[in-house]
Amino acid sequence: MSGPYALTPAQRALLPDDGDCAFYEANGYYVSKEGVVPEALIDAAHEGALAFYRGERDGRLPLDTGYANWTPADGDGQRNNEFVSLQKKELLALALHPLLGAIAARLTRSRVIRVLDDQLIYKPSARGDGRNTVTGWHADRAYWATCSSDKMITAWIPFHSVELARGPLVVMAGSHRWEGLEDVRFFNHGNLREIEDRFRERGREVRIVPMTLRKGQVSFHHAWTVHASYPNTSGRPRLSYAVHLQDGDNRYRPYRRPDGREVHMFDETLCRRLPNGDPDFSDPAVFPTVWAEAP
Repeated sequence: MSGPYALTPAQRALLPDDGDCAFYEANGYYVSKEGVVPEALIDAAHEGALAFYRGERDGRLPLDTGYANWTPADGDGQRNNEFVSLQKKELLALALHPLLGAIAARLTRSRVIRVLDDQLIYKPSARGDGRNTVTGWHADRAYWATCSSDKMITAWIPFHSVELARGPLVVMAGSHRWEGLEDVRFFNHGNLREIEDRFRERGREVRIVPMTLRKGQVSFHHAWTVHASYPNTSGRPRLSYAVHLQDGDNRYRPYRRPDGREVHMFDETLCRRLPNGDPDFSDPAVFPTVWAEAP
């Protein structure tokens, strides 16, 4: 394949094979081969992240609220900033790394992959019981109620190797096939065991798998896979980047809670509108294409 979404022979060798895709479909996660993201690209993104924390921007969002937007005034705990790819060019370059899109396309059996959202997450070394560095159990798709697709996927990219003590992302294997996850939004709930026990009480088999990765590796998880991250007890900070990816078939859909209230997500305020007034989740200025198969 040639063109803007071409891969080199070396990159093609890093794609998941049929067995990997079957594993992903059964378990809801996949750990890439080493070297998927070049070290230079990671290091540039790391420098861009540090510049972002210093207040440097290449672009500005129209609003400062309505999304995760850590500032120094929030203190020294865990930092979570969304839509950083729209504000810092080095993070955009990482989000648009074609091999990420090609892997996502193969795992989800999609022809087109676009960015939906992204998060830059800084996890300091733990203090006390470590709960200030825990990311609670959640399913990404539970935050994206106005998306039509159930094929969306997240790429998690640490900027350095992450061993168990450094607070890796952890997944509940196979949870993407569970029903009733629409309200699993416990990102800021530091008591992981409490949520795990709730699932067990419902008869779920809770099988937790940590994503311990080498620098340059990436983990991918299904949008309905329940995941969290452990406290960082390594004595060193942990910096990582989550790129939330949508397949080309994803569209806006109106969504209401059981009580009748409309549900919206911040992405809708950033993008252009379709002729019928709906948000356009294919707007290239907000949701750039990472991968597209040749016709």
